[in-house]
Amino acid sequence: MQQFTLQQKSFLLLLAVVTIGFGWILAPYAGAVFWGVVLAILFAPLNRWLLKKTNNKPNLSALLTLLSIVVMVILPLALITVSLVDQAATVYEMVRSGELSVGTYFKKMMAALPQWAVGLLERFDLTSVAKLQQKMTEGASQVSQTVARQAIHVGSYTFDLMVSMCIMLYLLYFLLRDGQSLAARIRGAVPLSRKYKQRLFSNFTAVTRATVKGNILVAIAQGALGGLIFWFLDVQAPVLWGVVMAFLSLLPAIGAALVWAPVAVYFLVTGSVWEGITLIAFGVIVIGLVDNILRPILVGKDTKMPDYVVLLSTVGGMALFGLNGFVIGPVVAALFIASWDLFASASEFHTD
Repeated sequence: MQQFTLQQKSFLLLLAVVTIGFGWILAPYAGAVFWGVVLAILFAPLNRWLLKKTNNKPNLSALLTLLSIVVMVILPLALITVSLVDQAATVYEMVRSGELSVGTYFKKMMAALPQWAVGLLERFDLTSVAKLQQKMTEGASQVSQTVARQAIHVGSYTFDLMVSMCIMLYLLYFLLRDGQSLAARIRGAVPLSRKYKQRLFSNFTAVTRATVKGNILVAIAQGALGGLIFWFLDVQAPVLWGVVMAFLSLLPAIGAALVWAPVAVYFLVTGSVWEGITLIAFGVIVIGLVDNILRPILVGKDTKMPDYVVLLSTVGGMALFGLNGFVIGPVVAALFIASWDLFASASEFHTD
């Protein structure tokens, strides 16, 4: 076995220290760097196509790709955010003024329940209607106070968001322009044989592209369909609830139903049977099928991972890394599977 000299050990220690230090410096804008890398991977095919169309002019092709990302991703996201903030402010104002009362909705639901259902709730100590109503009202009040406190700092949040956006777009331009050479340098620095590096890097790229493309398309589809049915049924703030469903749909199999199912139950118990049945049918048949059909096609097929691994890695990733985790989780899972497959199939790693 090769023995490291003191000079080699010192160099490896220096390499580790400066790498950790550089990561520490980038930590405040880790999200901007992360999404810059993800968008560069996602739009690399478009950049390569534009590179051919521009007679191999990397600066121009990278700029055109960046403008395409702004038009297709950044501007629609900004417009949705403006509508979301407007509707969220309207709902907050209605809650604060008492026009929209959680307690009132709860009273209507309890009054519409049959006696046996009320008796069942009493057996589980859930009927103290007044107590439950008080708890729900207190919860709504706490949420409202939190929203108000966050609104005070909206200016600093907006500034930080703009700085992160500028850093991401600036970095994205250079990743698009120099991405192939950077990837080649990283592959060259990894101390593995070429065939192993090729397989691992191919897995990383494919899983990242499939996860982002698949999950975001599914989220957009489910959020848009959910907001549309809420608008049709005259539910207040359909854009707000559509965005909430889009975020929740990042959780495979269970996401959007966390929003539309309680609304459907409320419709049914308050006598709006047609609305409740329509929402349930639309949620199960249309919104549910989007998740059950599109997600395995767009995510599972390219990642070559079982659905349960995609689900667990997505949920675990989001628990650890927040919103970024819906990409990080499946990527780590795919690299885990690929690494163990390589280890199992590589004879040089085994001893007799």
